[in-house]
Amino acid sequence: MGLTSKTVLTLAGLVGVLLFAATVWWWPRMSGRSGRAVLGRVGLLLATQLALFCAVGLAANRTFLFYGSWSDLFGQETSMGVVVDHSAGRKDIEILGNQPVDVPGGNKPSQGGQIQKVSISGADSKITSPAYVYLPPEYFQAGQERRKFPAAVVLTGYPGTAENLIKGLRYPQTAQRQAKDGRMQPMVLIMLRPTVAPPRDTECVDVPDGPQTETFFAHDLPKAVSQTYRVGTEARNWGLIGNSTGGYCALKIGLHHPDTFAAAAGLSAYYKAAKDPTTGDLFHGDTVLEKRADLLYSLERRPPMASSFLVTSSKVGEGNYGATLKFIAKAKAPTRVSSIILDSGGHNFNTWRREIPPALVWLGSRLQA
Repeated sequence: MGLTSKTVLTLAGLVGVLLFAATVWWWPRMSGRSGRAVLGRVGLLLATQLALFCAVGLAANRTFLFYGSWSDLFGQETSMGVVVDHSAGRKDIEILGNQPVDVPGGNKPSQGGQIQKVSISGADSKITSPAYVYLPPEYFQAGQERRKFPAAVVLTGYPGTAENLIKGLRYPQTAQRQAKDGRMQPMVLIMLRPTVAPPRDTECVDVPDGPQTETFFAHDLPKAVSQTYRVGTEARNWGLIGNSTGGYCALKIGLHHPDTFAAAAGLSAYYKAAKDPTTGDLFHGDTVLEKRADLLYSLERRPPMASSFLVTSSKVGEGNYGATLKFIAKAKAPTRVSSIILDSGGHNFNTWRREIPPALVWLGSRLQA
């Protein structure tokens, strides 16, 4: 039974209820002052509290998908990025399976689109990462066989899983509904987490003598996707969007690679690479590389570019509000910056669900097929 399964959550809740009932039933029988009675009361309380804590934790994880599996929860996913074998017949994208989109008519790709589970291998970065690719209904419709679509890389936060983007934030469902209603053009979405060398948080940096994460996202991924799916190969065809760490990565890659991406949206993004035990030493004393990872520093000093950026924050509840205003102020034409500023909203899925629909409309308006 998987960590996020409904069965596990139900069993945990049932155990908690049974232990609570047992505590109520046995408490009068353990009212004495003997050591055995005291230990019995302590044991019942601890068992009940632990069961309830586990049930609440499982419910929160199932809602927000902090961890996707038991091995992820217990830190057993420690393997580094996989070196790619580019022998004859090897593909940069391997399609591992597909699933319908959770929308009316979703069982028919021509009505609901399709989500494909893939493995993306980087020729330059030597990184392989799992991902999900959402193909809109128009991709499968008769008469559209030669149509090319704009594409957007969609990134989770850290240590999120790619499933967050489908089950929790519902990117495919939102894109399908808004395109159907005529609010945005159909787009291909490539959904994955920025943690391509788990469990390390590389902050989408090309780490000296380490994972070349920026190269993977800025060069390998667009190349692999455009060779497999009907998407364009020019910057005007490509965008990025992400939340939290994924938002930082989206803005960073969009800022430093305007020749590949025309637009980038950072939801609750921060603007400087984190430095903590999860990241390790990202820069190895290279101050130029470290300053380059500071988006406010880079935006102020690099030549203006004809790129578009969307940043989001909340006046109450978000820690990035001041830095977001600085990012907006530092942008110079022809760079264009838009924003979504909520009156209140924390660093959580509920806030991002309020921002994703208008952010996708914005992104679609900045890209061309």
